[in-house]
Amino acid sequence: MLDQNLRPSPIVPTIDLDGSGAQHGFLRLPFSRDDSAWGSVMVPIAVISNGRGPTALLTGGNHGDEYEGPLALYDLARTLDPQDVSGTVIILPALNYPAFKAGTRTSPIDKGNMNRSFPGRPDGTVTEKIADYVQRHLLPRADIVLDFHSGGRTLDFVPFCAAHVLPDKVQEARAFAAVEAFAAPWSVKMLEIDAVGMFDTAAEDMGKTFVTTELGGGGTARARTVRIARRGVMNVLRHAGIVSGAVEQSPTAWLDMPSDDCFSFAEDDGMIETMIDLGDRVEQGMVVARIHGVGRTGTAPQEIRAKMDGLLAARHFPGLVKAGDCAAVVAVPTG
Repeated sequence: MLDQNLRPSPIVPTIDLDGSGAQHGFLRLPFSRDDSAWGSVMVPIAVISNGRGPTALLTGGNHGDEYEGPLALYDLARTLDPQDVSGTVIILPALNYPAFKAGTRTSPIDKGNMNRSFPGRPDGTVTEKIADYVQRHLLPRADIVLDFHSGGRTLDFVPFCAAHVLPDKVQEARAFAAVEAFAAPWSVKMLEIDAVGMFDTAAEDMGKTFVTTELGGGGTARARTVRIARRGVMNVLRHAGIVSGAVEQSPTAWLDMPSDDCFSFAEDDGMIETMIDLGDRVEQGMVVARIHGVGRTGTAPQEIRAKMDGLLAARHFPGLVKAGDCAAVVAVPTG
């Protein structure tokens, strides 16, 4: 069997990834479908390059219902002057473009979750082919990676930038320094509950400095969280030495997510009642949410209690919840 790394990607960039100046184009992926026999998926990409220096890979729309990243990155691609750059900035504002166009978390073409599809396959689904191209052709170019997320349609977060605790403490320190430079209201030492196939893991396994965000949610973007995203991406570029100027300082409070006890899940279907607001203090044993059964009257709600002290960092967003859905996330302030 031919090694996946030896198979050519079907994706062709319409711009020169090694070119200089500001280039705007697409990653063109042939995709035959009912309404276009020789059609293509056209993933927008911008490359702004000038001289020698580090390379930043900036991505939004990894999930298609998260909007702060795309808003910040489409704007950055339009406005960033190559004369202000020392190095290269690669911008993919809508990484899972089919999902972004549909306003869904996963791709409407293959139901692929981009952030569970790495390292991808050049002969796989549409989502896997995009992941494979990023894995083999874009990540190796990058020194620092910023992947924007928010809660999408089913979660809402306090706005934070995050990196992971890593075995390589030098790499970890670089990542947390970039998180601090982003200067979100909260900064998180992240624990993932499902890290298999993640973009994060792919970048970190290559030794890249990787940072991510959760900047709100509910399937929309707020004026405040978009401002945080726009300021944060410029701060990361300044921190990396790609754009000149000082990082725009803003107070950030560090949070830790030390164990699975941070996460609470619904055990029944029903209507969720959040008992405290995002950012509020939580004590172990406190009821943070209630799940009300709606199939009949007269039934007591399921109470979801915090397993640790901290603050409410995330909550389920829509009014209705299903068994197994994440209902609340508690994080621990660290000073």
